[in-house]
Amino acid sequence: MNKATHNNEELLALIIEGIENVKGENITLLDLREISNTPCDYFVICDGNSNTQVNAISGSIQRTVSKALKDKPWHIEGTEQALWVLMDYVSIVVHIFQKDQRAYYNIEDLWGDAKITVLTTND
Repeated sequence: MNKATHNNEELLALIIEGIENVKGENITLLDLREISNTPCDYFVICDGNSNTQVNAISGSIQRTVSKALKDKPWHIEGTEQALWVLMDYVSIVVHIFQKDQRAYYNIEDLWGDAKITVLTTND
């Protein structure tokens, strides 16, 4: 199944389920659709407490999406050090950070024009 055969809402729900399955924290959704020249429609941002958990979140998202949609990310990077793993599903890009890396890069502020929805917090 390719990206044209499922909708963003279904993919978003599965990505969030994958994050929650392994206790990913501070899940935030940035809706970029109203901003011109953006790389995708949505960013999903979350964090984990260690490189092991960051990689576990990435793996859980891949398994959850693949099982339901038979889809896989177009590109993944950052799994070697697992400080910041980026998963590109073309219309949705997932950023999985360790907490200090997330604070340092502060993507939410960089994309301040986006509609930001905080889904879960675990502070």
